[in-house]
Amino acid sequence: MKADETLRMEIVKHRPPAPRAVDANKLQLELLARLSQELDPAALLLDRGDSLRSRNRRIAVAKQLTAILQDLDPGGASAPRDLIPAFLDKLIDYGPLLPLLLDEEISDIMVNRADQVYVERQGKLAVTDVRFQDDQHLLQTIHRITEMIGRSVDDRRPMVDARLPDGSRVNAVIPPLAVQGPMLTIRKFSRDLITMSDLVSRECLSADMAELLRAAVLTRQNIVISGGTGAGKTTLLNVLSSFVPPHERIITIEDAAELQLSQEHVGRLEARPPGPGGEGAVEIRDLFRNSLRMRPDRIIVGECRGGEALDMLQAMNSGHDGSMTTAHANSPKDLIYRLETMVALSGMNLPLLAIRRYIAGAVNLIVQIARYPDGVRRINEIVEITGMEGDTITRSTLFQFRQTGVSGSAVVGHFQSQGVVPRFYEQVRERGIQLSLDIF
Repeated sequence: MKADETLRMEIVKHRPPAPRAVDANKLQLELLARLSQELDPAALLLDRGDSLRSRNRRIAVAKQLTAILQDLDPGGASAPRDLIPAFLDKLIDYGPLLPLLLDEEISDIMVNRADQVYVERQGKLAVTDVRFQDDQHLLQTIHRITEMIGRSVDDRRPMVDARLPDGSRVNAVIPPLAVQGPMLTIRKFSRDLITMSDLVSRECLSADMAELLRAAVLTRQNIVISGGTGAGKTTLLNVLSSFVPPHERIITIEDAAELQLSQEHVGRLEARPPGPGGEGAVEIRDLFRNSLRMRPDRIIVGECRGGEALDMLQAMNSGHDGSMTTAHANSPKDLIYRLETMVALSGMNLPLLAIRRYIAGAVNLIVQIARYPDGVRRINEIVEITGMEGDTITRSTLFQFRQTGVSGSAVVGHFQSQGVVPRFYEQVRERGIQLSLDIF
């Protein structure tokens, strides 16, 4: 027995150390910083071609990366070295954009032209010192990115909108549609799931508003999140979706899959653009109609832009309560007008009064969100649809953000209840959901 214990101690003593956790993004940023100092920038402009020059260039960069890693990590852990082939591929595919893609504080990358690249960092736009050699270099990068996702952009199809392997959204427009040269926009995929507590701590909304929205999801209210581009609609939709009970079946429908639901019982559908010959397109409306045959408890549409709004309203009116979507509008009032327009685009020849009754019967809550000048995204209004009076849709504001001034670059204000108890509060009480009347 003693001999066994002695042997075990010897094994433990001589066991090689466990591999250290590697922060790949941080390591790659360090590598890029060192490469930019130690190599001619032209050496980083790797090509996909098989020419001897391209291979030699790749070998030279790989050797330099290995040397830098040895300097950063004299212990010689193998895990970082395993990153080199993938890192070289990223250098080839993303070119000058790679440092921006690796920077976790950046949420959006906007290439207006070869010599002008902006980013959004923590809600604020800023120009960067990233440059492409010329329009051809930028176009080459766009081609590499679109090839990676099985898409193409050319004279016949000068626009592309798609999803990168990591979930990021990419949009590219090339001449002649882009007048100043090729344009590229990337909305980066967030690896961290944002919670309602995160939104409250960021002053996106108050704790009372968070409790109201949680109760609204649990009581299966139909919710439309309204706001402008970059206001945070998809992020908020993700957070609200997290309150859906795990036993319910959710079907999500999106143009490009961005939603990150934590539940297990989720079916994800994504639209498909036309193929090279203009055939094979599958639109949101097609997916929506099919989703009704998939026995959903709730349907979540990433964004309503057109005729699918009618399908969504019909589903909300016919047993699929608790559904959610987003739409572009600057206010709850504008959203109602926009819904009317989108239903009209469905091709159904419905009178305006019928459309308004559909909306009033389907939508329970409108959550208006906006990005303020200080970069903070705030819910500036939560509105309940209360019904119809004559030919007018009636609504009540439950909460509102009141801006009182500006301090430096920061917006000053507070979230305020409007003293109105929502009509669905009786459902909240019947289901035993904790929601104090005091918050109203």
